[in-house]
Amino acid sequence: MKIGDVVENFRLYDQFNNEFDLYKNLDQSVLLVFYPKDNTPVCTAQLVDYALIQKELISIGIKIVGINIDPVKSHNSFCFNNNINFPVLSDSEKTVSKYYGALNLIGKNKRKLVLIGKDKRIKYIKSTLPMFFIHSVHLLNKMSKMQLL
Repeated sequence: MKIGDVVENFRLYDQFNNEFDLYKNLDQSVLLVFYPKDNTPVCTAQLVDYALIQKELISIGIKIVGINIDPVKSHNSFCFNNNINFPVLSDSEKTVSKYYGALNLIGKNKRKLVLIGKDKRIKYIKSTLPMFFIHSVHLLNKMSKMQLL
């Protein structure tokens, strides 16, 4: 996958067991946040950090959505315990993670960001090592400079 590619639709379930349909949510751009595992120090820090800038992202036309292969039940307690109020999707079959190249060699999620514009095209891709993540200040700065459709 590369910037400019049109993405396929997908449907996954969030932490409340509600279906999330990518195409139905493209009234704004969607930032997919692939992360390795619920309730681990770096992943928790990342998603809590992003939850703090959710309103700012929405104001510039971006919805944030977390994704990993953990089950809905794990996402539910993880989000509740950490005040994460954006959708966190369960990709237990690994199909979406595989499609976006967000699986590592042992079948776990990499730490990867993919921004999809309202036109269904990839606008931004960034991977980091598992022990690091792009902090909210840098993410918001990068996203606010982008021309989104």
